[in-house]
Amino acid sequence: MSAHYLTRRLPESLQHDIRGLRHHFTRWAGTRADAPPIVLLHGFMDCGATFQFVADAIAPSRSLVAPDWRGFGRSGWNPQGYWFPDYFADLDAMLEWLAPATPVDLVGHSMGGNVAMIYAGLRPGRVHRLVTLEGFGLPGAPPELAPGRYRDWLDQWRDPEPAAVFPSLDVFAGVLRKRNPRLSAERADFVARAWSEPLPDGRVRPCFDPAHKRVNPILYRRAEVEACWAEVRAPLLYVAGAESDFLERLQGAGAPEQVRRLVPQLEPRIVAGAGHMMHHDQPAAVAQLVQEFLDR
Repeated sequence: MSAHYLTRRLPESLQHDIRGLRHHFTRWAGTRADAPPIVLLHGFMDCGATFQFVADAIAPSRSLVAPDWRGFGRSGWNPQGYWFPDYFADLDAMLEWLAPATPVDLVGHSMGGNVAMIYAGLRPGRVHRLVTLEGFGLPGAPPELAPGRYRDWLDQWRDPEPAAVFPSLDVFAGVLRKRNPRLSAERADFVARAWSEPLPDGRVRPCFDPAHKRVNPILYRRAEVEACWAEVRAPLLYVAGAESDFLERLQGAGAPEQVRRLVPQLEPRIVAGAGHMMHHDQPAAVAQLVQEFLDR
């Protein structure tokens, strides 16, 4: 039996309709009712609730709100599939609900960091401060990849991938630890519970729409992304894990000195002992960096 993680800051679940889909939000209440919430944006194959470890380590003065993106966690699925610009529109609607008259502090991990970075360029007046945890974009894709990418996409629509299922919660937690050896048994058990639903036969199914595994037929156009980044006006904390290979896989495109050409206010930081999932690996160190940056 897995060990259980003991939360120090109790979360609550909220539901709200965002652009026609029911969305789930995890909220950690703060002691300052007058302050706008810090909005935490999870990455691909994750959910908002796993920011719990950071929530436990950060000062409780500000409320934290972590949405589940469409098709992830407890949020609704879109039968027509998923397109990256939808996340910008979803975030825009979320902020109109959460903080309609106040610029917000955004903290995004991986995919969530990419959404936050682009959104901060699209809506610079809505973002007060910006933290990206290895949300540094992707390498640009050459156009000659397009025919094969479209063929793969058509084939996957015809023959969709089935949902992943694991024999038990303990097995799922063990798989998570195998994928990320830095994850303690207690945190692996928490992530497995937060990111799965039980089935009647005792098995568990991760909470995501299998359509997210479908290849994206639209090639990544980094030049367009960088044009959006160039319009970011918020102070930017740019955080990488010391043991992550993410920057290496970007082939230099995500190096802080490269991005600083577009966003000169960028401040780079490294989290020791952390891989790509730094908010799981070293949540206290991540919380300290975020707290110091947002308090300035």
